[in-house]
Amino acid sequence: MELLIIRKRSIILFFIISLTVLSASVWFFMKSPDVPAINANTTNNVRDIHLVTGEFKTKTSSGKVIEAYRWDPASIFLEKEERVNLIIYGVNGAEHPFYIEGTDIKGTVKKGEETVIPLQFDKEGTYRLICLTHPDKNHNGPMIAYINVD
Repeated sequence: MELLIIRKRSIILFFIISLTVLSASVWFFMKSPDVPAINANTTNNVRDIHLVTGEFKTKTSSGKVIEAYRWDPASIFLEKEERVNLIIYGVNGAEHPFYIEGTDIKGTVKKGEETVIPLQFDKEGTYRLICLTHPDKNHNGPMIAYINVD
């Protein structure tokens, strides 16, 4: 059986080293600069937001095929007056004609293509991006995304 002898000097040295490591860690994390969560293009102050078209498809217990289309992500957030390029890539579905409720913006997203929609809202609120092909449950929807402007 071995005995471990702990001396007062060893305990003091352990606490000094621990305190030094803790102090250095706190200093490092407090000094680290904040990193923005949004990567804005600084050359022209236009932020790119990417969406895709998606589809869910399954069979019921009776064998009926059901499907639903959606924009993904289904909610995006903008600042009032912020300039944004909404870039939508068509993945599922041949084409999705759309409009943005409360605006004059409309267009079509086609499978395998990107559609770029420049946006800048001067009023706060929630604007709905609505697919005209899939507006409700009866048409494999609703395919609606929410553009939240603060």
